[in-house]
Amino acid sequence: METSLRTRVRAGDPDAFGQLFDECASVVYRHAVRLTGDWGMADDIVSLTFLEAWRLRERLLPGDGSLRPWLLGIATNVTRNTTRAPRRHQAALAELPPPDPVPDFADEVTRRLADTEEPAAAQKALRTMRRGEREVFTLRAWEGLDAATVAEALGVATGTVQGPALACEKDPGRPSSR
Repeated sequence: METSLRTRVRAGDPDAFGQLFDECASVVYRHAVRLTGDWGMADDIVSLTFLEAWRLRERLLPGDGSLRPWLLGIATNVTRNTTRAPRRHQAALAELPPPDPVPDFADEVTRRLADTEEPAAAQKALRTMRRGEREVFTLRAWEGLDAATVAEALGVATGTVQGPALACEKDPGRPSSR
């Protein structure tokens, strides 16, 4: 005499459980879609239903009847629990105090834009100079090096860097060196 699918599922037979899945997964899926209206959630409910069925297999009553009602009952409970969790989460969030107000960041954005625009304008102006002039200017004006140090850094005579140095020293808008 062949053992019933119900008895084999109760005993934890993995092949019987695979057969049960093959026979009933689509029924559970359709039921879950009808309950939730969400195909993605229905996939999750099918998985959770069969996990729960495996966990509850020893509580399955003996007999020879269809296992479909048992699975649909589990699917209904899984659906309730699955849809209840987001509601509880939202209710818990509603109980939290409101977050601190976010400070106005407009001034910071304006400052950052200016910080971006100024170097771009300086780069545009520097591109109009010859390479040597540009190197001398940046070392004198922005790094604050004296003519002798610039000449040493560039490997040129001190007199070569004197002209741009005078312009830098007379410029009241020159950035401070340190």
